Amino acid sequence: MPSKVSCLYLLTVVCWASALWYLSLSRPSTSYVGQLSIPIRQKTKLTKNVTFNNIRTRPLNPHSFDFVINEPKKCETVAPFLVILISTTHKEFDARQAIRETWGDESTFGDGVRVLTLFLLGRNTDPVLNQMVEQESQIFHDVVVEDFIDSYHNLTLKTLMGMRWVATFCSKAQYVLKTDSDIFVNMENLVYNLLKPTSKPRRRYFTGYVINGGPIRDMRSKWYMPRDLYPEAKYPPFCSGTGYVFSADVAELIYKTSLHTRLLHLEDVYVGLCLRKLGIHPFQNSGFNHWKMAYSLCRYRRVVTVHQISPEEMHRIWNDMTSKKHLKC
Repeated sequence: MPSKVSCLYLLTVVCWASALWYLSLSRPSTSYVGQLSIPIRQKTKLTKNVTFNNIRTRPLNPHSFDFVINEPKKCETVAPFLVILISTTHKEFDARQAIRETWGDESTFGDGVRVLTLFLLGRNTDPVLNQMVEQESQIFHDVVVEDFIDSYHNLTLKTLMGMRWVATFCSKAQYVLKTDSDIFVNMENLVYNLLKPTSKPRRRYFTGYVINGGPIRDMRSKWYMPRDLYPEAKYPPFCSGTGYVFSADVAELIYKTSLHTRLLHLEDVYVGLCLRKLGIHPFQNSGFNHWKMAYSLCRYRRVVTVHQISPEEMHRIWNDMTSKKHLKC
């Protein structure tokens, strides 16, 4: 007899397929902003660390959003060694499921190295997609949603939501990985070669693929930055948002700093601004790749992250790497 979870999973897949087919049909593009009326879980009230010390009374950038889907008890029993925060969008169910079944599987390292995986979303303007994510959350209990509109320009809010979640509900974790849903992560390299569970936990630590650049003033660019929003000629060093790792104490520091830092829509640049205010310098690590790499077993063994990986590729790479651990390069 199939288990209850298996049945619910199959039902979720069927529902997602039906919903995406329905959304692909031509229909009016009515905006649902401010009109969402689907049944959702009761908003979660913060029960721990609600107030952070030393925050001024009038923040420049108040993060005034509520959790509409939350997992506040995921860290209550045992503090994880690593929290994985994955920025995703509503239609990326296949990507989320591929991550759950490959490198994001929380049982990969057993009880010795506890890993916790969370998918970060805002609210979609389509109530059908919000309902589908709600159902997915009830099965897997690994989704966190705040009530800002999910969009490219709100990626910074999504990352700050993750920082807020770690600071509020999982402050005893040792490290955090923030990444995207089209990234493959070599967990063996990340956990054992970079973070080293047997070593003393680091503090005020931040690493990834460090970029030293300046604002793009071309309005046609995806990364356009107007002068009135950021007048400086150079950005502070920042890590590519495709994947970076930091000690868990930095989550609260960044969140608190963001409350007094003017919001920018470029998430990785904004995190770099907060790090500069904190006096934390990100370390360069060549294992973090923010581009796509052709797969080869030996090449992927040397990296931490690879960009632009489809769900099908993710399964294929994971299966190949896990089944050939005995092979030498």
